[in-house]
Amino acid sequence: MYKKNDNIKLPEDPDTIVWKYLDLSKFLDLLMSRKLFMSRSDKFEDQYEGTFSEPTYEEIKKLSENNPEFLDYYKSHREKVVVSSWHINEYESFAMWQIFTQNNEGLAIQSTIGRLQKALKPEINYSQFIGEVNYIDYKKEYIPFDDMFFPFMFKRKSFQYEREVRIISDLSENAIKINDGIKIDVDVNQLIEKIYIHPKSENWYKKLVIELVSKLDYTIEIEKSDLESDILI
Repeated sequence: MYKKNDNIKLPEDPDTIVWKYLDLSKFLDLLMSRKLFMSRSDKFEDQYEGTFSEPTYEEIKKLSENNPEFLDYYKSHREKVVVSSWHINEYESFAMWQIFTQNNEGLAIQSTIGRLQKALKPEINYSQFIGEVNYIDYKKEYIPFDDMFFPFMFKRKSFQYEREVRIISDLSENAIKINDGIKIDVDVNQLIEKIYIHPKSENWYKKLVIELVSKLDYTIEIEKSDLESDILI
């Protein structure tokens, strides 16, 4: 269930468009299981994920001089936080296609902030929050740590192109087993407003995706990427 956290900021307009770029297998897993995969935060490619900037770390070190468990807790906490990443953009992103899909057979899910909020279903043991990532200079800027989600809502400026919004949960109080991540229940029809097919995919691939979505009893609109429209000259 989506909950509001006043410390976690979001675009005010619920119609703000967000995207998720993924391969066919992950897309089908979402449709068939009706569950959204959330990755363990320490499994992301960015090794700084969930860590602190230098000014914050120096402060935490001072606080942990007489309480070493304080620092150890922050280190292990990354294994208990799970994240689903989305990209804010009014339009498709050529860069996102390049980074997150392979072999010209990827897909992009188009949604909105409002749809993400409504798509999350109540969870018995934990809550999901949605927040926009802040991009800062980790050598100079301070990350507050009065909220356990704070280090997970900041990334280095070199990742600004991601324009990330993330669904995030803290499972540290739960006995849920987390390997690479967990799957959460979602309303798929609410989550997905439109599906875009990879701009360099063949026509047979688009037909395959349409057929698969139809056989799974979804009525989601499917389009070929706008990036490969016919040239007008």
